[in-house]
Amino acid sequence: MLNVVLVEPEIPNNTGNIGRLCVGTESRLHLIHPFGFVINDKNLKRSGLDYWVHLDVTEYQNVEEWIAQIPDHSRVFLMSSHSDKSYLENEFQDGDWLVFGKESVGLSAAFMVRFENHLTIPMSPLIRSFNIANSVAFVVGEAKRQIGLKKG
Repeated sequence: MLNVVLVEPEIPNNTGNIGRLCVGTESRLHLIHPFGFVINDKNLKRSGLDYWVHLDVTEYQNVEEWIAQIPDHSRVFLMSSHSDKSYLENEFQDGDWLVFGKESVGLSAAFMVRFENHLTIPMSPLIRSFNIANSVAFVVGEAKRQIGLKKG
């Protein structure tokens, strides 16, 4: 099972969409406070639809609480537009942690230095970034493809 981590998510529709993706891919969702919305926000529920009740989700009050429970820090992958290594070049494993920053600014420099594995999603120079829900879908899709190939 993959672990999708959203650090300080700001937009409820994105989080709801990612929650639905996690249910559909049998991935766990980890949400690190503070949020830009309340978890019972109607937009969050609308985006997650009735799937939210099936979501394996854990909330953390801060980054330290989340970090304290990670068994293997070498399997944590931070997504950043500032990385040189594409997620397509990475070898994913079951149980990996895929970490995404807040929509407005991504992951902070202080957060980035805490882990070694930084990945990016290749994109046209005409855009600054992809929508976070799309970014999560790209990376989870590739990781699930690789894990499925290894099992077969």
